Amino acid sequence: MTKTYVTAYAETPLSRARVDKGEKRLTIEQYYAWALSMVLQQTGLSLNDLRGIGVGVTGSAYPRAEIWSAEVVQNLGLEPRLLLRGDHGGANGAALLVAGALAIQAGYVDHFLILGADTPMNITGEAALTWRYELDYLMPVGMMGPNSMAAMMMQRQIHQYGYKPEHYGKISVSQRENASKNPNAYFRTPLKMDEYLNSPLISDPLRMLDICPFVNGGFALLLSRDTVAKKVTDKPVKVAGFGSWHNLDAPNSLKDITTTGVKNAVKQALEMSGTKQRDIGLFNAYDDYTPVVIMQLEDAGFCEKGKAGKFLEETDITYKGHLPLNTGGGLLSYGQAGMAGGMHHLVEAVRQQRGEAGERQVKDLRYSLVTAVGALEHGGTFINNYAIVFGGE
Repeated sequence: MTKTYVTAYAETPLSRARVDKGEKRLTIEQYYAWALSMVLQQTGLSLNDLRGIGVGVTGSAYPRAEIWSAEVVQNLGLEPRLLLRGDHGGANGAALLVAGALAIQAGYVDHFLILGADTPMNITGEAALTWRYELDYLMPVGMMGPNSMAAMMMQRQIHQYGYKPEHYGKISVSQRENASKNPNAYFRTPLKMDEYLNSPLISDPLRMLDICPFVNGGFALLLSRDTVAKKVTDKPVKVAGFGSWHNLDAPNSLKDITTTGVKNAVKQALEMSGTKQRDIGLFNAYDDYTPVVIMQLEDAGFCEKGKAGKFLEETDITYKGHLPLNTGGGLLSYGQAGMAGGMHHLVEAVRQQRGEAGERQVKDLRYSLVTAVGALEHGGTFINNYAIVFGGE
């Protein structure tokens, strides 16, 4: 089988559009262009070299143009043979990576460029109030956005498994320690457990420090066929396996809202890569909320369902620990660039696999697992679920 490698990665500096603090307020198009230019500079490729490749563009929170991906490649001067758009929420980046790898393995393209950018800090209140599900089904009964839905999932975890605030706090505090070693993270000031426990409730039992903050930013990943990867970089990172699952337990309307389709996606990814949980030296899990991280720890098989509290009590999950978790800080401390937020976990895993993570570098790393979830809807948990294994020869 044709092998797929990541041959370049990029992430722009982040911003919360705080002009009063000297931060730039760039458009989403500018972030796409910035990320692309970083890939070109890293690889020495030109736009002409990218003619006829595949391109995947993550969707954005706003604008939601029907031909968004076409507008992006036109603005950037790209001429792809294959053009795809991410429509999977937080799993946008992972979804495009799987699609790109399949296109390469099918022999349709030699390279596949994934571009992700979003500017949620630029969105006006009017633009934000356009989600049909929220307007039709949630707001009439007092459910005000994803924070309310995440709070219900967290409350169910606490009721069903007896999790304590300190268990969720362990995730927030540990990821901030990782972020303190990441110069690209937006929030880097070390965090103490007392600060977490004293942070205000946003939607009971969800605290402010259980929730990822928005940032503006851009990302890129270049995938390449094995026969050409070494021509692009001397540090290619193998996409060893991947898996996906959507709308888990649909016939039963998802009776258990503490479980995600990650359990099926991870099983596929591990089987494809020939690895097991014990081989994974880094776990990057989508972390828009701390209870979502707990779901993925369990569903990925690092601990039994309902045992994550004990696991967190006994396990160092910082970059230097037994199971390094979200070593770049995750969305909780790095920041969430809207619909491109999940690109952070992929870029961080590639950087770690290349041994380029600086102070937070995981020692003796062989394999990394990235899980991504997206589309937190009123009917259950996350509709879109992906898992990617990086590493190996």
